[in-house]
Amino acid sequence: MNAARRVTVLLAEDHLVVRQGLRALLDLEGNFTVVGEARTGREAIDLAKAVRPDVILMDIGMPILNGLEATRQILASNPAAKVLILSAYSDDEYVERMTTAGALGFLEKQTSAQILAKALRTVANGETFFSPAIAKRLKDASARSRERAGLIIPKGKPLTRREREVLQLVAEGYSNKSVGAKLEISIKTVEKHRQHLMNKLNIHDTATLTRYAIGSGVIESNVNLTII
Repeated sequence: MNAARRVTVLLAEDHLVVRQGLRALLDLEGNFTVVGEARTGREAIDLAKAVRPDVILMDIGMPILNGLEATRQILASNPAAKVLILSAYSDDEYVERMTTAGALGFLEKQTSAQILAKALRTVANGETFFSPAIAKRLKDASARSRERAGLIIPKGKPLTRREREVLQLVAEGYSNKSVGAKLEISIKTVEKHRQHLMNKLNIHDTATLTRYAIGSGVIESNVNLTII
């Protein structure tokens, strides 16, 4: 893609003020068109299918479905989609999880507008791009365990896509009824998935499940838990 060609961007970020700031920055940079804004991972999946942007600028910590799982599902549906992560969390483990899921780049939220623009154009061309600090760390980083990245249980089976979705919502404090409503499945189906994932994890209470979800990066430690 020519640098002068207009790049279409889908913003996936749960904070309105951040989305507004990103849109303003891209308007000032020129040659970018924001074609959609998603507040949740679920909305990002739906909009990615509907508008087919050149690049999806994805946050990690979002409600209902996090950026990791949203990226997995977007790329499973459309392998040609291009995802660029923009997150306040940029430790090596987060970076590896997202690149393993298929993201082409990773930026820290304190990134300058110039680097953001360059990253979007690079990823739109199908190339990888990491902010300078992350790129430097990756140079010397050793290979990380793929088990944790994929939520694979030692000596067990990996969680299914639906089980990972249920895990996030349960850990965020949603009741079985609310999980069913959000995922458009019955309460009995939610209970079945919940039991299966707890059996796989050998976890039998919600508090421990929530701690596991935080430790595995499914939800962030500072997430505002909803009790419904």
